[in-house]
Amino acid sequence: MRAKILTVLVAAALAAAPGVAHAEPHAHQGHDSIRYASIKSCHAKGGEDKPCGDWRLVMHDGEQSVLHDAQGVALDAKGKSVRYSPAPIAVSGNGQRVAYFTKTGRLAVRTLGGGVKVFAKDALPRVAQNDVTLLLSDDGGRLAAIISGEKAASTRVFDSATGARLGTVPGDRSVLGFSFDGDEVLTSVGGDESVTDLAVYSDTGEQVVRVTPPQVVVSNGPQALSADGRTIASIVQGAKTQLVLYDLRTDEVTARKKIKLPAGDLHMVDWTGDTQVTLHLVQDLSGGDKMTIVQIDTETGAVKVRDKYTMLKDTFVFAACGG
Repeated sequence: MRAKILTVLVAAALAAAPGVAHAEPHAHQGHDSIRYASIKSCHAKGGEDKPCGDWRLVMHDGEQSVLHDAQGVALDAKGKSVRYSPAPIAVSGNGQRVAYFTKTGRLAVRTLGGGVKVFAKDALPRVAQNDVTLLLSDDGGRLAAIISGEKAASTRVFDSATGARLGTVPGDRSVLGFSFDGDEVLTSVGGDESVTDLAVYSDTGEQVVRVTPPQVVVSNGPQALSADGRTIASIVQGAKTQLVLYDLRTDEVTARKKIKLPAGDLHMVDWTGDTQVTLHLVQDLSGGDKMTIVQIDTETGAVKVRDKYTMLKDTFVFAACGG
């Protein structure tokens, strides 16, 4: 059975605006970088599989470590096990930080080779852990906690190093990802006449821009936002697969590049350089899901395979790094 994907939310983007220093693309550094987090699948009575054990971190060199302090199976709002749902986890795009709930119920962000920042007890309202989706920015400097459920709740945006809440994003917005520098959050929201708008918020919660993009953009998710806060990247899949770039400020499609991709379902789209977009593609295979990561030159459309790996065969659910 194919391993479930914990979150399709991605850490987005990098394309510097005029007059702004270019950000350096992040680099994955062997055993010092996380490829993905995985929790084991166990067979339950009645024939249904469930998550069990601790979250495992699989590094770029194949080594594994266990997050002993992380909650594995989600707890409800009263602290009781949900049994069939894993607790949320997120890996930063550069593979250097991981966010999770501790076994005491607190939000935490761990830095590889560093310490663990445990957030305040009241950082989030009392909700079921499986109603929370965690999202880290590419460098792990920002954490978004997205709360679903029957009652709409605002998305909280935190400084990962201090645990301080920087701002909130309205609960009726679907959070799609951070910009590369973590200063903006890309969201989607229902607009007039049953159309879908894209809206960008600052990390402190102010709406920066909201537009109704053409269908070629909003119908082909996930979308990624560049660090300039205006350039969207999306992939049109099919017989003629294309990389589409769209400017939120001018409401114009600025580029359409024909690309040829390896096999796999599109899982993540991230900007990883001024002229580079990175895709994660997943294949469902009996020996374990296979991940292929490709880099696309946005100027030429050239596609280069950066990494390939097969996930642990016993994986119930996984959360891959972005970028």
